[in-house]
Amino acid sequence: METPITLDSLQQYIRQFDHRPERRLDYFLKLSEEVGELAEAIRKDARMDGNGRIKGTIEEELCDVLYYIAALANVYGISLESCFLLKDELNKVKWNRA
Repeated sequence: METPITLDSLQQYIRQFDHRPERRLDYFLKLSEEVGELAEAIRKDARMDGNGRIKGTIEEELCDVLYYIAALANVYGISLESCFLLKDELNKVKWNRA
């Protein structure tokens, strides 16, 4: 059985082979591009089929968006996992979720 992926482990994985702080603007522009591709895939309702084909699908584009979010977090030294937990606490108060 594979170890589950956490946000921290995802960031560590990406940092191993793609960590170039001087390219922060490039990472942001790629993120913007991938969000556009995600919008197109959603508009087309392009989903993975039973054969595991992911190219051009919502699944692929969500993964691309997640990749660049993690890469940007790495550039700024941000733990997405820690920040998510802090933000979730704020949302619980904001939205009356106990």
